[in-house]
Amino acid sequence: MDYLDIFVGTDRSQLLAVAVLEFSIKRHTSHPIRVVPLIDLDLPEPKDIRQSSRTNFSFARFAIPEIRKYSGMGLYLDADMLVFRDISEIWKIDRGEAKILIQGALDPAAQAAKVGAPTQRKKQCSVMLMDCSRLDWRASSIIAGLDGRYTYEELMSQMCILDEQDVSYDLPFRWNSLEHFDETTCLIHYTDMHTQPWVDVNNRFGYLWMWEVHRMLLAGVLSWRAIEREIELGYFRPSLAHEIREIPELKVWNEQAAKRYAEIDKQAGFIKHKEVYERKTARAKAVKAYEASLQVKAAEPHAAPSPVASAAHAPAALLGSAAVAAA
Repeated sequence: MDYLDIFVGTDRSQLLAVAVLEFSIKRHTSHPIRVVPLIDLDLPEPKDIRQSSRTNFSFARFAIPEIRKYSGMGLYLDADMLVFRDISEIWKIDRGEAKILIQGALDPAAQAAKVGAPTQRKKQCSVMLMDCSRLDWRASSIIAGLDGRYTYEELMSQMCILDEQDVSYDLPFRWNSLEHFDETTCLIHYTDMHTQPWVDVNNRFGYLWMWEVHRMLLAGVLSWRAIEREIELGYFRPSLAHEIREIPELKVWNEQAAKRYAEIDKQAGFIKHKEVYERKTARAKAVKAYEASLQVKAAEPHAAPSPVASAAHAPAALLGSAAVAAA
C-alpha cells in the first residue's frame, strides 16, 4: 500500500501542534501516512513588500509539487488542525479533471457563531489536495509573480495561478470545519490564531485538542518535558499543563476552569503568539514606509533638461542664428 503524503505548513512555534495533528491522523486510519512539516524552506520574498508572506510558511504549499518531483498526489494542511475520521477519504472525493481540490467560500449560514470570528470566510486552501504530476509549479516563479502580475490576495484566496476548470471546490465543510465541531466533523481547523487552544483558554472546542495530547501522553509518544519546553519558550500558555492534567475530570470546556487558567497566564505574563505578532507589526511598519516612499517618488517632478544640454543636442537647422553665433 502506497504512502499518503501530507505536508503541513508550520513554523517553530507550532511544531508540537504538528505532532498532535499527525497523531490524530494516524489514529483514525490504517493507511500508511507520511507527514512532512514544511518549515524553514529556502523561499524568496517578493520585492513588493505589500505582497510579502503573512507567516513564515505562507508560500510553502506551492513548493509541494517540486518536493514530490512532480509525481503523485500530495495533501497540504495547516498545523492548527485535528482529524477525527480516516483522512484517506479526501483522496476518494471526485474532483473530475481538476488539478487541485479545495473548499469554496462558505455561506454565512454555514459558519459557526463565534465571538471574534470573521463574518465571511473566503475560499480555503488550508486543506488542499494536489495532483503534483499535473502542476508545473515552481515556488520561486510563483512568488516572483507577486511583483506585478497578481496580488497576495489573488494568489492565496483566489488561486489565480490556475484556470478555473483546474480547481475543484468540492471539499466538504466537514473536512475543513472552521472553528466548529459536531458529530459530522472530520477535521476541525482552529483557524483564528488568537483563540487557538494552546494559546487561549476560551476556545469552546479546545478540549478536543487537550484530549488528543492526553492520549499522546498515555501512549508514551509525548513527554511532559516536551510540553514544558514549549511553555518555557513562550509558544504555549503556562496554564496548558494544568488543563491537560485536568481534562479527564473536566471532559469538555469549563468556564470556571477557563477563568482560573486565564489568571495563571496573566500572572506569568504570557503573550499569545508573541513572535508572530511582532512580525506582523514589523511588516505593517515596513509596508507603510514602502508606500510612503512610492508616494514621494510619484510626486517628484521630472527633471527638465538644461538649456545647454538642449542646445547641445538640438539639430543645427532648428537652432538658427543662435547656432551660427555660437560657432
